[in-house]
Formats: sequence, C-alpha cells, structure tokens
Amino acid sequence: MQLSDETTAPVTKRLKRAQGQLAAVIRMLEEGRECEEVVTQLAAVSKALDRAGFSLIAGGLKQCLAEEGDAADVDADKLQRLFLSLA
Repeated sequence: MQLSDETTAPVTKRLKRAQGQLAAVIRMLEEGRECEEVVTQLAAVSKALDRAGFSLIAGGLKQCLAEEGDAADVDADKLQRLFLSLA
C-alpha cells in the first residue's frame, strides 16, 4: 500500500527537524559540550524518530481502514510487528 501525501508530509517534516537536531548533537560532540546537554538532545532526536514511526503506522492503518472499510481485513500480526519494531 502506498501512503498518501496527507500521511507522509507531516512525517517528512518531523524527520527533517530530527535531522537538524542530530546535526546539532554531532556539533555538540565535536565542540566538547557537556555530556548531559548532549544526552538530552540525543533523547529528543530519538523521541522525534519514534514519533515519526508511530505516525506512519497510525496513518497507514487509518488509510487501510478507510480503503477497506473493514477492520477485519487489517493484518493484526503485521501491525503488531511494526509497532514492536519501534519499541
């Protein structure tokens, strides 16, 4: 299934923001910044990536249900594996 632009656009925006945060973490390490500051920013990057993944899965599920019109057609095992892959 191809995800709609409505689903992917906000995720792409979130990932670009995370990319900027990750670049900042790398700069912080190169500048010798305090460990606590680096870890705090790294945690923010990690959270942004997790949210992007969950948003993709939720958007995909919503789109599947809208297209199929029936939750019975959704592969629950596959969906569970996707969610767990982000855990």
